[in-house]
Amino acid sequence: MSADLILTGAVVRTANRARPVAEAIAFAGGTVLAVGTADDVLAHRGDDTEVRNLAGAAVYPGFVDVHNHHAVAGVTDLFELSFGVALSLDEILELVRERAATLPEDAWITGGSWASTLMDEVNTTAARLRLDEAAGGRPVMLSDDSHHNRWVNTRALRLAGITKEAIPAEGVTLVDAADGEPSGVLLEAAGILVAKAHAEAGGLTADQHRRASARGIELLNGYGVTTFQDAAVSLDILRALTSLDDAGELNAWVVSSLTVNDEIFGYELVGHELIARGEEFRSEHHRPDFVKIFLDGVPPARTALFLDPYLPDDVHGAHFHGTTTMDADELYGWLHAVADRGLGAKVHVTGDGSARVLIDVVERLRSEGYTDTRFQMAHGQFLAGDDIERMVRLGIAADISPFLWFPGVIPDALASVLGDRAYRSQPNRTILDAGGLVAGGSDWPVSESPNPFEGMQGLVTRADPLGRAPGVLWPEQAITAGEALEVFTINGARAMGLEDVTGSLEPGKSADFVIVDRDFVTGPADAIIDTRVLETWFAGRRVFTAG
Repeated sequence: MSADLILTGAVVRTANRARPVAEAIAFAGGTVLAVGTADDVLAHRGDDTEVRNLAGAAVYPGFVDVHNHHAVAGVTDLFELSFGVALSLDEILELVRERAATLPEDAWITGGSWASTLMDEVNTTAARLRLDEAAGGRPVMLSDDSHHNRWVNTRALRLAGITKEAIPAEGVTLVDAADGEPSGVLLEAAGILVAKAHAEAGGLTADQHRRASARGIELLNGYGVTTFQDAAVSLDILRALTSLDDAGELNAWVVSSLTVNDEIFGYELVGHELIARGEEFRSEHHRPDFVKIFLDGVPPARTALFLDPYLPDDVHGAHFHGTTTMDADELYGWLHAVADRGLGAKVHVTGDGSARVLIDVVERLRSEGYTDTRFQMAHGQFLAGDDIERMVRLGIAADISPFLWFPGVIPDALASVLGDRAYRSQPNRTILDAGGLVAGGSDWPVSESPNPFEGMQGLVTRADPLGRAPGVLWPEQAITAGEALEVFTINGARAMGLEDVTGSLEPGKSADFVIVDRDFVTGPADAIIDTRVLETWFAGRRVFTAG
């Protein structure tokens, strides 16, 4: 069979341990045709074959991001006020003021992300009134860096029906200690009423949702990502993805996680109703194969469950361990129902206590014969020692987000509530050595970028790839550059159930690959992030070319 395209003169890293490195590769009909020596591959040259000598560049499998929120990122990029976590309160208010000046009187201002280290500063009536003034009376809803918590102004509170006398039963509505009024900081599900008020005011059209998904995927392609799992989808996102695929415009393999319990988004449809409709949206490149369960919140807001208590504070005292969104029996009910439907489950876990609840429930299910169901522990950066062995033995994939590491705003916020425990997180070396599956996710736009090279460098150096601050996080947990490439390619594909079609460069698999300017695996670990994507190819078509 003749090839459509042959690439030579490159280091080809396949993420296939049977043949990890080659010197040439051929593609035909949207799939990998041959991988091997230049002579072997060139034997597939035909009259119409394009042969390219890459002059020392490298070819990798298309990158796999096992955890992102591509549509949320697209919405933020196209339709919202987007800013980074380095901004001060004054700087955020100035951006709101500038945005308000461009909008009609009743238009919502939404976006983010403010740093969770600003929590105390924004948690006052005075700060809310400053937000009112900056917005000129328009309703405002801004997410924090975890995207689990919101800061809103007085108008938004009123539209949501939240007052001193009417505090939502769900989540946590913070109040100013001086006057007892809601400060505008809404933790977890407390913000859903505001999100729904925004949706009732118009929200986004179907076309805007479609454009947001397309934009999110376009940005991912620019970083070499050709496969990803959206960690919590809505009906609108499902419709957008299927619409793109039906039009031949979905430039990635997408696995959707159907949202079971909506702690932060305010989606129209969740739980059994959304799961029942998931199959409607299956298409060639879109697979609604997972559900998403939020088992806890985030440590900085003390909404994650830990085996040992948080550091003492005036509100929670000295013996507060946090909570889960559901007990073990309810979690078992959901996972049992999901397994019966043949779906996998991505479970959001950020505390070691929550991790143990998940592991206990999966152990029960495995003992009942659910041996093939795919389970992912999302985040799971804090794990008790014995639980690592159990997690690996039970086949729970570790969905990690090295983008949220150290040093930086989120780790600083972790340390403020956990103390020294914050610096013993992400035990990836231990998980790999125990035979576990570690799969890389960006959690973008919770992270500011979905750049896999940023994640891979963090895995190898255990330091901030962007050089924002000094320090190394638990260096004994470092992995090698070759392992890091697997984490963001074949490991992610395995965790998502796509290893049969993508994740490695093997004959018969989809022609998903990136051409990069260097082979970072053999280069200095602290320069991985300097690697540049020159081209991204998905299913045999070029979807990104560096300008």
